[in-house]
Amino acid sequence: MFYHLFRYLDRFYDIPGAGMFNYISFKTGLSFIFALLLSTLFGRRIINFLQKKQIGETIRDLGLEGQLSKKGTPTMGGIIIINAILIPTLLFADLTNIYIILMLITTVWMGAIGFLDDYIKVFLKNKEGLSGKAKIVGQVGLGLIVGLVMYLSPDVVMRENTEIRGELRVEDVVYSKKDIKATRTTIPFVKNNDLDYADAFKSAGKNAQKYGWILFVLVAIFIVTAVSNGANLTDGLDGLSAGSSAIMGGALGVLAYLSGNINYSGYLNIMYIPGTGELLVFAGAFLGATIGFLWYNSFPAQVFMGDTGSLTLGGIIAVFAIAIRKELLLPILCGVFLAESLSVICQVSYFKYTKRKYGTGKRIFKMTPLHHHFQKPGNAGIEALIQRPLQALPEPKIVVRFWIVSIILAALTIITLKIR
Repeated sequence: MFYHLFRYLDRFYDIPGAGMFNYISFKTGLSFIFALLLSTLFGRRIINFLQKKQIGETIRDLGLEGQLSKKGTPTMGGIIIINAILIPTLLFADLTNIYIILMLITTVWMGAIGFLDDYIKVFLKNKEGLSGKAKIVGQVGLGLIVGLVMYLSPDVVMRENTEIRGELRVEDVVYSKKDIKATRTTIPFVKNNDLDYADAFKSAGKNAQKYGWILFVLVAIFIVTAVSNGANLTDGLDGLSAGSSAIMGGALGVLAYLSGNINYSGYLNIMYIPGTGELLVFAGAFLGATIGFLWYNSFPAQVFMGDTGSLTLGGIIAVFAIAIRKELLLPILCGVFLAESLSVICQVSYFKYTKRKYGTGKRIFKMTPLHHHFQKPGNAGIEALIQRPLQALPEPKIVVRFWIVSIILAALTIITLKIR
């Protein structure tokens, strides 16, 4: 809103300083600061409201140190994050930008699914919450919307890059002046760094692009579902999901700025995607909201984000990556989410297999999701293939170490643009 207002004032009245809103860096800084202030200053009021309504977390005794002390801690704190993302974005971003519109839809959509799940658990006293099928339907629905918008919108375009090579190296990268719709995306560790989904259907001739977009939509659905569920599984320790998401959001903001700036895109020889630079404003709000939430969510947590927050964070990260055509970098960037999800999948599969074969189920990890494995002491009557560490680690140490891994993975994700 402020962006459009000050742009109007600058254009027609030449008010000094109004032109600052034309700069993405200025808007991003304002968005970050405003989101940080909203989540910290007004977060306390939301927590007090949740406490008055007795919206407390129900804790199952899993034998983890300090676990029962969390009982009664307010949940649904994801409302703090959602408000701190939406308000600065609405104030400082270009609301006509298709990518900003997509991110706003994603935030509201996934926030609504998570809120409904928490509402059923807390107010209707149903521990199961929203059914797994209903969650999947909501996630698939968002993936379908994102994929179709990317396919149908005339504003979702890219420019082909052409290398001008010297004797030993690339001397320059030239972009065509014409925007095109394409099913290309970025992949790591290969020479050209680009993959076209339509290449899988070369035999289809003129229909290759159409089938390529169908594959793109299916990939979008899978990624939204996988990443949002991964973020949900990671939300089990104080500050773990919020801190990891902040790191991932910061990396995605860098990638969005590079992809949306023709000079940096040319320097890195990556695809130039007009309009994605505006996503940096959203990334600023996302970073400010998650860091501000840590003020109350760090150990010992005064509030939990609940599914309201975790599903929203995962959905935002997934759609953001899809929008800037970096979705195939997510296995690296979201390595923590991936490890948490795989630990559960492997644990359940192995337990079922051994129970069917030997009559007694066995485990790979002491407990899943993975972060709980480090909270359990080894050889404590638990038949698990992996017993180390033998001593249970303190919760803050586990969280910080997972953050460090996230930082390493975020740095690796960014430098894959040059590793080819």
